[in-house]
Amino acid sequence: MDFTPTEEQEAARELAARVFGDLATHERLRAAGTGTDAELWKALCAAGLPGAVEDTGLLGLVLLLEEQGRVTAQVPFAATCVYGLLAVTRHGTAEQRARLLPGLRDGTTVITGALPAGGVVSTAHDEARGRATAPADGGELRQGRAPNPTTPGPPPGPIGEPLPPASGGEPLLPASGGESLPPASGGEPLLPASGGEPLLPASGGGRLSGVVDWVPWLRDATHVLVPDADRVLWLVRTEDAAAVEAVELTAPWSAGRLVLAETPAERLGADAERPGAPAEAGAVAHDDVLAAARIAFAGLQAGVCAGSLARAVAYTSVREQFGRPLATHQAVQLRAADAHMDTEAIRVTAYEAAWRFDEGLDSEAAALTAAWWASEAGKRVVHAGQHLHGGMGADLDHPVHRHFLWGRQLDAYLGCGTELLAELGDLLAKGDPS
Repeated sequence: MDFTPTEEQEAARELAARVFGDLATHERLRAAGTGTDAELWKALCAAGLPGAVEDTGLLGLVLLLEEQGRVTAQVPFAATCVYGLLAVTRHGTAEQRARLLPGLRDGTTVITGALPAGGVVSTAHDEARGRATAPADGGELRQGRAPNPTTPGPPPGPIGEPLPPASGGEPLLPASGGESLPPASGGEPLLPASGGEPLLPASGGGRLSGVVDWVPWLRDATHVLVPDADRVLWLVRTEDAAAVEAVELTAPWSAGRLVLAETPAERLGADAERPGAPAEAGAVAHDDVLAAARIAFAGLQAGVCAGSLARAVAYTSVREQFGRPLATHQAVQLRAADAHMDTEAIRVTAYEAAWRFDEGLDSEAAALTAAWWASEAGKRVVHAGQHLHGGMGADLDHPVHRHFLWGRQLDAYLGCGTELLAELGDLLAKGDPS
């Protein structure tokens, strides 16, 4: 394998580094609060960086996301590239590509995903994790609690444009006959309406019902990619959703709570053109997109960790204690060295997984490995970065604290390390014993 970037990948990375470095400054990020930096997003799209991913592949995207992570730039770059541009390019119909790709390239179309980034499907109806639950008597479904929801109201729309406010004020329930619908993070995907069977007229459309407690960058999105219980991917326009409610996460990801109630949806892929197409065909696209998402967000975590460590090195090199810089103390050096090795492990596993993905090789195990390193090692690195800043690291307004928040959010989004290891173990156990 060869991780050496091509000329196109290196040029795109250098351009991304300049754009992020010029515009994602601490002052601008502080002014943006928890929202998206619309000016930065326009600059990235004007530079052609989202569209460049079509040519540079997933490895090229990982390189770009590293640059975003270094400065924790608040734009939906990862989501719209992996759930939108790559997913539509690889699995969309000719008509879907012609309709969606131009907007994805210029930033007027933003697609996010409600895929379970943790990847572990559970059949338990666990209200504590935000899943909708059904009483034993078969009565109405009730909704689990959402994590840190804000007051429901009209959220910001696609990069500054308002979305329609939630219709009505009463909680929306899944469609009659449908099964319970857990959230995006680590649970089962949504089920289509009418008892879990997709409605597939000739146009490949259907209707979905349920609740996803939080979807990253949903408030900026024009579309959201939603999997059903058979792992078939559906595109839903956010303006068609029953409600999109603002949710504040650990990191400022412009997240939202997605409520669907018999919401029209469009099946992604060639099988959308064939009524009654088998679910197995759609599962291939789901697994491919899920693997790409794990790899891409692992690359983002590599950048977050690199940025945190760079800030720690700069700080300890000038901050003195007992008459000499902190960086000269052995304990500080060892902590920084461990963080560096963890960061390199995240980077190399993400590179390997992306390379395998681009080469058409089996990348499922490599994607799980990259996700595990990003989750487990990532949180160690951002904790070390904050710890090495001493008392300054406790300042919520200090730039290093932003890396800490992003690192912990990515840890949660990629999934619990033990769950990822369990899934990886199951995958290896099913493989060729030789």
